[in-house]
Amino acid sequence: MEAIQDVLDELETVYDNVSKNAKDHIHSDEIILTIGKSSTVEAFLKAAASHRKYTVIVADTAPSLVYSGRGMAQSLSSSGISTVLVPDSSVYGLMSRINKVVLGAHAILANGGMFATTGSLLAATAARAHSTPVVVCSGQFKLTPQWNLYHEYGALDFADPSGVLGFEEGDLVDKVDVVNPYYDYVRPEMIDAYITNDGDHPPSSVHRLIKEAYDDEDYEL
Repeated sequence: MEAIQDVLDELETVYDNVSKNAKDHIHSDEIILTIGKSSTVEAFLKAAASHRKYTVIVADTAPSLVYSGRGMAQSLSSSGISTVLVPDSSVYGLMSRINKVVLGAHAILANGGMFATTGSLLAATAARAHSTPVVVCSGQFKLTPQWNLYHEYGALDFADPSGVLGFEEGDLVDKVDVVNPYYDYVRPEMIDAYITNDGDHPPSSVHRLIKEAYDDEDYEL
């Protein structure tokens, strides 16, 4: 019962604990890029806005997550943060002006990589090409001892492909394989740091955190 209560306490305070040092990661007049709508990233950016004036560029994550970036942009703008909504295709073109990429995580793997909202791989790849830091905001409850959840498409789940290419396209539909992933796999070398409810950690330390969070028996469920 005590262990269960510890988990509940962690879940209730995760946003506050991830956000408490936000002002140390985001500086005045910076331009931050994020993808879609992550509640953890949202809380992190709003906490930083209490101390800094900066701009957030939000990619809209079309179409698999129903343009969730629009909700994120509206929420940030309503909090007084200078916000710009852009299509996913603009990420690489804008990256030369970006100071930092802040992403959320769906699951953090034992090798230090992660699953994240589709479009995150695009942003991380563009950031690497421009030597732009990539940080991930996530509660430690998203850690998993698994190493090999990804496959050739780098995703766990797929949405309806008609969101990418409509069936009315006729002959073209029969000639191509269309995938519409919910999540990207982002390799550990493309991530600079994880900002968690228990401090900041490089991807190389994730396996140690998992060792602390999981018993050896938990690895085989």
